[in-house]
Amino acid sequence: MLSIMIVVHHLEASRSQRVLWALEELGLDYEVRRYARDPKTSLGPPELKAVHPLGKSPVVTDGDRTLAESGAILEYLVGTYGAGRLIPPAGSAERDRYTYWLHYAEGSAMPPLLLKLIFTRMQSGRGLPFFARPLVRAVANKVLDSFVDPNLTLHLDWIEAELGRSTWFAGEELTAADIQMSFPVEAGVTRAGGAHKRPRMAAFVERIHARPAFQRAIAKGGPFEILG
Repeated sequence: MLSIMIVVHHLEASRSQRVLWALEELGLDYEVRRYARDPKTSLGPPELKAVHPLGKSPVVTDGDRTLAESGAILEYLVGTYGAGRLIPPAGSAERDRYTYWLHYAEGSAMPPLLLKLIFTRMQSGRGLPFFARPLVRAVANKVLDSFVDPNLTLHLDWIEAELGRSTWFAGEELTAADIQMSFPVEAGVTRAGGAHKRPRMAAFVERIHARPAFQRAIAKGGPFEILG
């Protein structure tokens, strides 16, 4: 292990779990500072704003540097400490795919998954006045049927097809793009259709769960449920 000053400000059951996994894959030494979610709102505590003004997680500090956004953090870790690991060679076709999936994960894949979560919760009417529930449910059903579900199906079918090209998203070797894509893939399997509909995505989840580095990250980060 290298003696460095990396601190992961880790909000329970959050995207910062990917950062812990990347650090374990790279064999880096780091400290985990834990933050609990508010039991009512599920939001992070005010203490996170002392680290970064948005009060979100993941946030990583490395000496005098403070980095936010999981994709940016992974790029920093791989570029600074990776020594060629978790990234395909520059100029290769695999590198192009790597860059695409690294940014696609949050830029394109997560928005429909989050909309699915939000409008599904609206369907339940939980926390709403009784008289408002029918209207809210009707709106939620309309948005899900006409916009969210068709877009989500489009993206998940695309991911499923692309996983037929190679073992991992950028080729035959695990990269940081796979770490970044783990969140939307697992969300797609557990929250939007199930493993039987998209066996390649399900197999991807099984592969990442079997990795010792992933298991060590879970042990350090605590119980983790996608889009819980």
